[in-house]
Amino acid sequence: MTRENTHTVAATAQEDWDARAAAFDDEPDHGLRDPEVRAAWADRLRAWLPERPADVLDLGCGTGSLSLLAVGQGHRVTGVDRSPAMAERARTKLAGHTATILCGDAAAPPVGEERFDAVLVRHVLWALPDPAAALRHWRTLLRPGGRFVLVEGVWGTVSPVGIPSGRLVALLEPLVRQVRVEQLSGHSRLWGKEVDDERYAVVATV
Repeated sequence: MTRENTHTVAATAQEDWDARAAAFDDEPDHGLRDPEVRAAWADRLRAWLPERPADVLDLGCGTGSLSLLAVGQGHRVTGVDRSPAMAERARTKLAGHTATILCGDAAAPPVGEERFDAVLVRHVLWALPDPAAALRHWRTLLRPGGRFVLVEGVWGTVSPVGIPSGRLVALLEPLVRQVRVEQLSGHSRLWGKEVDDERYAVVATV
């Protein structure tokens, strides 16, 4: 039986993320504390990110759970989150690893002239005021042959919020040479529960 969707990432685009930082990792797919959930995300990242050690930009990194998995797979990670409390928790989580955590806007990350092999974004693009403009800017941060790894979805049934996969693909197509959509709704190990809404990943190569 499908359990009620209690996923809270998409409650509103205007969250007080500093206030939520202390309890953020309580969600199974945020803190990745359950070994099965953590292993499921590690497997996905291994398939989505470059095989060789790469420079990864994790935008809206939250408390740094995906960043930690990426550095564990040999990548060099720069994480960006606009919430100082989230960024501080990410710094603590990634202490001693090859990672830099910055506080700033995911839509215009404060990375200067640095360029990356992958831009990793999970459950952030839907909440930005202009997703198309954000994607165009992120494209300038990718090296030739780099890739987007975008995990998004549509949450809720009465007043759904999010970005349908078709819309995201349409936004990406002018910017990339190859797009692949991977449906994630049926993979309960990723979420720590069964879900009945649209969740997916888009991997797009420039």
